[in-house]
Amino acid sequence: MARCAFMEQLWRRNSQCGALFRLLQRRSSSWVYSNTHGFNEEEIREKLQAFPGGSIELQKQDSGIATLTINNPARMNAFSGSMMVSLEERVTQLESWTEGKGLIVRGAAGTFCSGSDLNAVRAISNPQDGMQMCMFMQNTLTRLLRLMAPGSRIQFVHKYMGLVPGWGGAARLVSIVGSSEALKLLGGAVNVDPDHGLHIGLTDTVLKGNEESEGADGVLQQAEEWLSRYTKGAAAVIQAVKRVVLSGRELQLCEALRTEKEVFGRVWGAPANLQALANKSKHK
Repeated sequence: MARCAFMEQLWRRNSQCGALFRLLQRRSSSWVYSNTHGFNEEEIREKLQAFPGGSIELQKQDSGIATLTINNPARMNAFSGSMMVSLEERVTQLESWTEGKGLIVRGAAGTFCSGSDLNAVRAISNPQDGMQMCMFMQNTLTRLLRLMAPGSRIQFVHKYMGLVPGWGGAARLVSIVGSSEALKLLGGAVNVDPDHGLHIGLTDTVLKGNEESEGADGVLQQAEEWLSRYTKGAAAVIQAVKRVVLSGRELQLCEALRTEKEVFGRVWGAPANLQALANKSKHK
């Protein structure tokens, strides 16, 4: 299904979000980390739950598009420990949503996300817990398409905290904008406006209005209308599209080809394919 861009300590003014195709079946084989990598999910979940605050709100629509809101405005929507766990739980819920096609991720009260809540960060500021949190969030997050609104900004401020991205943001940033631009964004903590974001490929489109001119609901409607262009059709087909695209981006060619074969086999002769054949669908 589709989901918006999310990166640790990525700051975006206005609650505009990216949208991307997010596969529903994330668990097991598609996880980045498991017990074989020293990842103890239950242990890190318990530690993160000890730092409450904020919430992750999920709303599903009959259209197959859902909205997930990062809600912790008192801390500029920084992620508390409990919010990290809640995000994983919401993603798991979406993976069982058979009619799901897309997900819009947005922030409450005019800010997308300012990273991790420092109260939680200080409490687990040792390498072992840090790596466990990193693995937990990398297993949760991925995204393909990103939106910005006029007046919004993106900035990677990790270096000011003595850090680098740890939730998959760096590796995926390189795949999106290339190593040269990624080095500038991370090393220079460059403040990226919508025009610059479009120029370097960090954002896919710029919405026509922002919260000041359109209101939060108006901006959300714009994002939904934009995303709907890429989610028309059967949910199973949209999910299959996301699977082959994500595999092509993140897997070695041989493995990506095998994944494409498996996904193709599931949609060939499936209801959507048979219906198209019966209707003698023509491409326009």
